[in-house]
Amino acid sequence: MVFLTSFALAAFVIRQKTAVEQFLTAIGPWIAYPLAVLLFTVVASAPFSVTDALAIMNGVIFGPLWGSVVNAVGLVFAAMVGYAIARRTSHLLELDKNIEKLPAWVRRFRVGSPAFLLTLRVIPGLGGTLATQIAAAFRVPMFVHVWTMCAIAIPICTLLAIFGDRVSVAVHDYYEAHRIHMHVRVPERFNDFFHHRHAPGPEHS
Repeated sequence: MVFLTSFALAAFVIRQKTAVEQFLTAIGPWIAYPLAVLLFTVVASAPFSVTDALAIMNGVIFGPLWGSVVNAVGLVFAAMVGYAIARRTSHLLELDKNIEKLPAWVRRFRVGSPAFLLTLRVIPGLGGTLATQIAAAFRVPMFVHVWTMCAIAIPICTLLAIFGDRVSVAVHDYYEAHRIHMHVRVPERFNDFFHHRHAPGPEHS
């Protein structure tokens, strides 16, 4: 249910991209970017979280470059927050039993080692949460936990941000191509406000 809801929200943002960009432009970059990072941190640090849709949304809103930056920064903070949470909650999971249920190609590495954590995070769904819980339970250094998490998650979220941007452009172009008897000026993209993506358009008289 959470998974479907998150992607429904992403679809809504894609459809209403112009309105979202207008809102973010109105509040300014000093609020928009930290707000996006904070939201990603909160969501990604929660156990069993679903960040795919949020990574797509950041690509839609901020474009592929800055959307990827927001995702990456959010992931670093989320790794640290998630580790701190796991230090207090790892005892709630039956880690020994869960480790025994892992595929043989994961258990061939020493539990808690960087290779083990990297391999475990490849498993969709439970893998990321279990890796965080094991890292906390086995007192893996936070730096090791952070880089093993980001090594897997950042490339995935970057691809999702690019995907979100491309989908939003395709949807925008589709509606523009099918706009009939309407002469409505399309607001500039949010990133045009920061002059990072496109050259400024012609001035209107």
